[in-house]
Amino acid sequence: MLSYRHAFHAGNFADVLKHSVLTLVLEYMTRKEKGFYYIDSHSGAGMYSLEDEYAQKTGEYKDGIAKLIDLQNIPDELSPYIELIKSLNSEKELNIYPGSPAIAKYFDRRQDSAHLFELHPTDIQHLSEFCHRWNKSHVSQSDGYQGVLGLLPPPNRRGVVLIDPPYELKEDYKKAVNTIIKAYKKFATGTYILWYPVVKRELVEKMQKQFIDSDVKNLLQVEYCQEADTEEYGMTGTGLFIVNPPWQLQSQLHKNLPYIKEQLGNNQSHYLISQLIDE
Repeated sequence: MLSYRHAFHAGNFADVLKHSVLTLVLEYMTRKEKGFYYIDSHSGAGMYSLEDEYAQKTGEYKDGIAKLIDLQNIPDELSPYIELIKSLNSEKELNIYPGSPAIAKYFDRRQDSAHLFELHPTDIQHLSEFCHRWNKSHVSQSDGYQGVLGLLPPPNRRGVVLIDPPYELKEDYKKAVNTIIKAYKKFATGTYILWYPVVKRELVEKMQKQFIDSDVKNLLQVEYCQEADTEEYGMTGTGLFIVNPPWQLQSQLHKNLPYIKEQLGNNQSHYLISQLIDE
């Protein structure tokens, strides 16, 4: 099944959490001169127009990035993400939103490289066009789960892996965690970011148990929910499992999440920052 298109959801509250965290992780990686691999299992189109029919049909970005972009009292910890979005847009209009490959490109240096996987026939075309002049990018229309495992460990022994499946199939919940467990055995010092939607709480709890029963260490769980758990209204929240997060990330999130809740949420909104597994 390849019907999912992230263009409908670009810039929504889930992207705000996912991409603000990814920005902090990549910014941290560039503090050292030594290069690193960025590996993206489900890359999407790379860049999204918020003026096209997909984004306009749902308008999800209006309750996400659009509520943050012009605010003046943004926490310092959230500023790198907001400044990145502003750099892609004019001062007066928000019409472009970056996917994870575009965020990686923003931080890319000569010594770094990006390895991007996407199966959707339309999105792979857009992704290839986006990466056309990005010399250190490698785009593949193939299974991202296998692609991640095939690239580890990276030659420079530094890497960030983002696994961001559409979860069209319920099996993706288990498969995504298993991929990180296998990857960890090959490259235990890499940073892994796994995105998940909160639709059925029991599926998230199963992911937690998979990790707890594995050999993975140093696992941070971050979650932001717009509504109370329910299966009646689709995705009510979003979360990330982060293996080997940068040392200061947890304190940064304690600044960002209350602010995101205040600006995007309501009286049912809540967030979680939990060290699920210690080092």
